[in-house]
Parts: sequence; structure tokens; C-alpha cells
Amino acid sequence: MAKLTKEEFINSLNEMSILEIKELVDAMKEAYGVDPSAVAVAGPAVAAVEEGPSKVNVVLTAAGANKIAVIKLVRDLTGLGLKEAKDIADNGGNVKEGIDKEEAEKIKAQFEEAGATVELK
Repeated sequence: MAKLTKEEFINSLNEMSILEIKELVDAMKEAYGVDPSAVAVAGPAVAAVEEGPSKVNVVLTAAGANKIAVIKLVRDLTGLGLKEAKDIADNGGNVKEGIDKEEAEKIKAQFEEAGATVELK
């Protein structure tokens, strides 16, 4: 039997009907003992696990005992005035909106270091 090049094989597939391609796949499964559907399903499942919200909000829920440090941090991160930053520290609220999850995690760590409680939403 003559060896087909890759291009010749692809061209012959293009000329086949759906039924002929199905029969070819079945014959390959039997000859090589492989199940292509198991491989095809595994790819997208891994991608779905890694996906999550790409943009999140950093929400201050409680300032904790060291409120002055939290107010300073809110001011540094937002550029707000003292009164607005104090209102967020007292009542909670969004500190940053629509930022990357990685940056949000860094900000959360800063707040937790200052004794505050923060959520990423």
C-alpha cells in the first residue's frame, strides 16, 4: 500500500461523506484502541475550572480596631478626602471597582494587615 502524504489524506477526507468518515473513525477506534471523544471532552473542562470573574470589586465590610490605618489606606487607594474615606471605614462600601482579581487580592491583603475585613465581589 502506498504511503499518503498529509495533504493527500486531508483531501481524501474532504471527498468523503459523513457516513464514510464515521465508518473511518470507528475503524480507527477498533484498530488503535482509542476513544477520541474522551480526549475532546477533557480539554474544555479544564478551561472552565480556571475561568472566573476577571474583574472584581473590593468591598470593605469592617474597619476593625485600627480604623486610622484603614482610613489612610482607603485614602491612598481611592484618592478620596478624609471625610469620604472615614465614611467608607465607618459604614463599609466599595473601595475599588472593576479591577483585576490579582490586584484585588493584593489590596485585600493590605486591608487585612491593617485589621480590616474585606470581600471580593
